[in-house]
Amino acid sequence: MNKNIIALGFVSFFTDTASSMVTSILPIFIVYILGEGVDKLGFVVAIAVFVSYGFRIFFGYLSDKYGVTKPFLTVGYLTSTVTKPLLYFTSNWHQIAALRGIERMGKAIRSASRDSLISAYAGKESGKVFGFHKTMDTAGELTGSIIAFLILFYVGKSEEIFRNIFALTLIPGILSVLIVLFFVNDAPLIEKQNKFDFSKDYSLLPILLVYFGFIFFMFNDSFYIIKAKETGFKIAYIPLLIVLLNLTQTSLSYFSGIKIDKIGPGKMLLFSFVLGILSMVSLYFKFIIIGFILLGIFTVISLNAIRTYISIKAYNKGTVYGVLYGGVAISGALGAVSIGLIWKYFTEEKAFLFSIIGLIVITIFSLKIEHKSFI
Repeated sequence: MNKNIIALGFVSFFTDTASSMVTSILPIFIVYILGEGVDKLGFVVAIAVFVSYGFRIFFGYLSDKYGVTKPFLTVGYLTSTVTKPLLYFTSNWHQIAALRGIERMGKAIRSASRDSLISAYAGKESGKVFGFHKTMDTAGELTGSIIAFLILFYVGKSEEIFRNIFALTLIPGILSVLIVLFFVNDAPLIEKQNKFDFSKDYSLLPILLVYFGFIFFMFNDSFYIIKAKETGFKIAYIPLLIVLLNLTQTSLSYFSGIKIDKIGPGKMLLFSFVLGILSMVSLYFKFIIIGFILLGIFTVISLNAIRTYISIKAYNKGTVYGVLYGGVAISGALGAVSIGLIWKYFTEEKAFLFSIIGLIVITIFSLKIEHKSFI
C-alpha cells in the first residue's frame, strides 16, 4: 500500500481521536450540563453537518481545477486542530454552534482533496484502500471515546472535567498536522481534470440522490446518545456506547471494503440501508446496544460503498466527492433540524416514526432505480 495512504491513515487516526473526545460527550454537555433542549442540539448538529459537508463541493472543485491536494489538507487539518480546544470557553449553544461550524469548515476544506489523493494512489483496489482509511478513522474515534470514558469514570463528571476534555484535543490535533506537513506528498492528479466537464458524471446522480434521502431520515449519533441517556444509561458510561460504535466500524471497515470490491458498491449500499432501518427499529424498542452496533455497520458499509462507487465511476473525482458531501450536508442538516423539532414539540415517538417510515420509503424507492445504476 502506498506510503501516502498509510500516512493519511495516521492523520485521520489522530484527528478522529480528537473529534471523538468531543462528539462522545458534547450532546450531554449541551443538553444536561448547559441545560439546552434537544431542539438546540438539533441546530448544533445541523450547523456542523451543513458546514462540514456543504463547502466540500467548492473545495473539491478547486482541487480539480488547480491539480493540488496537500494545501487543502494542511489548512483543513490545522483549522480543526485549533478550534476544538476552544470549546473549553463556551457557555451556550450559540457559541458551541459557531465553533463547531468553524471546526467543520476545516473538514470541508480537506475532505474532497483527501479522497482524491487516496483515489489517485489506490489503483484497482479502491474498496480495500478506502476500507483501510475508514479503519484508521474509526480506530481514532474508538481511541477518543475510550479516553473520554476513562476521564469521566476515574476523574469525575463535573462541568470542569468536560471542559478539560475539550482542551486535551489539542495534543492529537497537533500530531495530525505534523504528519500532513512532513509525510504526505501531493497526488499526481490526472491532466484531463483541467478540462472540467461535469456532464460526464450525470450518471452518478441517481445513487447519490438515494443516499442523500436516506441520510435525511437517519438519526445522527447525537440523537442516539440522548436516547441512551433517557433510557437509563449513566453519563460516565455514555462514551462506551461510542466505543462500541467505533469498534464495530474499525473491525469491519477493511473487510467491508474487500466485499465491496467483490460484490459491487451498489449492492452493498442497499444492504447497508436495511441495516440502518434495523438500527433505528432497535433504538426505538430500547435495544440500545444493538442499535449502536447496527448503526456502526450501516455507517461503515454505506460510506465505503459510496466512496468506492465514485472512485470507479467519476470523471471529475474531487468535484463529485464534493457533491457527495454537499448533498450529505443539506440532507443531514435538514434531517437533524426536523428530527430535533419533532422530538421537542411533538413527541420522541413521532420523531422515531418519521425517521423509520422515511427510511423504508427511500429503500423501496432505491429498488426502482435501473439496475445499471448499481453495477
